[in-house]
Amino acid sequence: MKQELVLYNSLNRKKETFKPIEEGYIGMYVCGPTVYSDVHLGNVRTFVSFDIIYRYLKYLGYTVRYVRNITDVGHLLDDGTDRISKGARAEKLEPMEVVQKYTLGFHDMMRIFNSEPPSIEPRASGHILEQIEMVQQILDNGLAYEKNGSVYFDVEKFAKEQDVYGKLSGRVIEDLFSETRELKNQGEKKHPADFAIWMKAAPDHLMRWNSPWSEGFPGWHLECSVMSTKYLGTTFDIHGGGNDLKFPHHENEVAQNFGACKCQPANFWLHTNMLLMNGRKMSKSDGNTISPEELFTGESPHVSQGYSPMVVRFFMLQTHYRSTMDLSDEALKASEKGYKRLMEARKTLQGFQAVQSASAGTVDEEISKLLDQALEHMSDDFNTPMALARMFEVVPKINGIRDGHIKAEELSAETLDRTKKVFDDFIFDIFGLQEEMASGKDGTTDGLMQLVIELRNHARSQKDWGTADKIRDTLKELEIQLKDAKGGDTTWVKA
Repeated sequence: MKQELVLYNSLNRKKETFKPIEEGYIGMYVCGPTVYSDVHLGNVRTFVSFDIIYRYLKYLGYTVRYVRNITDVGHLLDDGTDRISKGARAEKLEPMEVVQKYTLGFHDMMRIFNSEPPSIEPRASGHILEQIEMVQQILDNGLAYEKNGSVYFDVEKFAKEQDVYGKLSGRVIEDLFSETRELKNQGEKKHPADFAIWMKAAPDHLMRWNSPWSEGFPGWHLECSVMSTKYLGTTFDIHGGGNDLKFPHHENEVAQNFGACKCQPANFWLHTNMLLMNGRKMSKSDGNTISPEELFTGESPHVSQGYSPMVVRFFMLQTHYRSTMDLSDEALKASEKGYKRLMEARKTLQGFQAVQSASAGTVDEEISKLLDQALEHMSDDFNTPMALARMFEVVPKINGIRDGHIKAEELSAETLDRTKKVFDDFIFDIFGLQEEMASGKDGTTDGLMQLVIELRNHARSQKDWGTADKIRDTLKELEIQLKDAKGGDTTWVKA
């Protein structure tokens, strides 16, 4: 590998040189969505971040097995009810109908954001037997106990035997114990911090399987321990997820893996930070929230217009994955300009032809240095904002050559070819951006779309909502997104 890769390891809270367990190969597990509702922007931010990480690891030449699970059972709410079961009752559907509906929606949204699918996407409900086996292993190792048909992990005993509980989240044991949720079955536990790895199902619980202890279902934390080790081995290279999963989810994963095989599941833990909006945490209760669809269409009081998926993805590139990201209309407008400027520079660059010269000038050296720095930033814990900044420092030089302010002879054929390749590598292969649909040379596409928009606007003015909705839905099927600005103007982009 040409680039030495340095990653911030949440387990040790410092940057470390990355070395895979097996040379040339990387096993990466990322906690996926719980599919009981539509995916929200915070989820999108996390999965786009790991998509970029996945892309860059492959760009460096690694063969990557990327495993991202689907949680379709066992993720409990604070009152102890299962999220999937609650959603099924609310929508009067079978639990697996809920799972299918929102899994398909999640996949659609990931495609809209041009995220590559993982190598393996296992479902928790498809690995019940393996989860039962791990529960039995933990019981056999004396770190769990059965009570009234449920099985609980003995956190206090584990903490005394292994000095690892609390290391990932960076909290002392007493604080972790005090922050434990009060669930309705709390009285069954030896200690409030103990967590269920198998739960006996209540009579009205919709999702249940037979086990040696009861008819019930696995604990939420257990599924990731089982599926990560099944597909990546007992110890693998990278485990990722949102920062909010450090405790209790990831902390309990570590405990379960030690309880089953006495080993640390991953050598490196990577965590993305949260997404804010207008400087505040997103919250439905106070109206400070926006869905991806509302962001695309502009049908929200928080934005003055709609923004294409690629503009939103470009916006996400400008914040490091470990930093808090603040979404605002102003930031999105600036991102739209930046995205267009970058894509226009890329198009200009691809049109350049090499000019023979006796020797290249300083511009040649400057561009080469900037390209090297962009790669160095990406290898420094996937620093997309710094890498993007270096790419934008190349843009004025491209425009300078185009406008004649910089002589084309100052750029050697070798550097020109490299700049073209690196620009495309970064924009498409690493950053995962796409070009928005371009018009034909004679403006035919734009003209046809303008006609469609006028027909839709006319239908809306006549309150013919059926026709207006049909136009929008048909365009959506063709992956064309209409964006209605508050001033009344409508534009379109290729989704």
